[in-house]
Amino acid sequence: MTEPVEKPWYDAGLRFRCTMCGNCCTGTPGYVWVTDAETAAIAEFLGEPLDETIQRRTRAERSGRSLRERANGDCVFYDKQAGCTIYAVRPAQCRTWPFWESNLRSPKDWQHTCVVCPGSGQGELISVEEITQRLNVIQL
Repeated sequence: MTEPVEKPWYDAGLRFRCTMCGNCCTGTPGYVWVTDAETAAIAEFLGEPLDETIQRRTRAERSGRSLRERANGDCVFYDKQAGCTIYAVRPAQCRTWPFWESNLRSPKDWQHTCVVCPGSGQGELISVEEITQRLNVIQL
């Protein structure tokens, strides 16, 4: 006999609608991990050589490569008027926000996410299946 699978606390789904506020792109310094394929897609989107994109727009870290940030912690690709300037080819880490393991551990963690991200808890109901797919893209 198999053990019953415990459903996640968000089994009924969660609401999210990106407001383009930029809170997830600005502020406290951190990491936006990029793969080689994502870096190549960014370079192609920008119409610049791959080595230039790597040198000017990313940085090497122990755990991999991250997008660079400005001195104030803002992502190098965030513009206050335009928002994300590479939105069409943004990295998986950006595409899967706010459905990261760290935001979904508990209802309390999700409530904190809703405080810092005005689109969390609002808008379209995202199914547990879709949330699970996003969770499996990248582990943060």
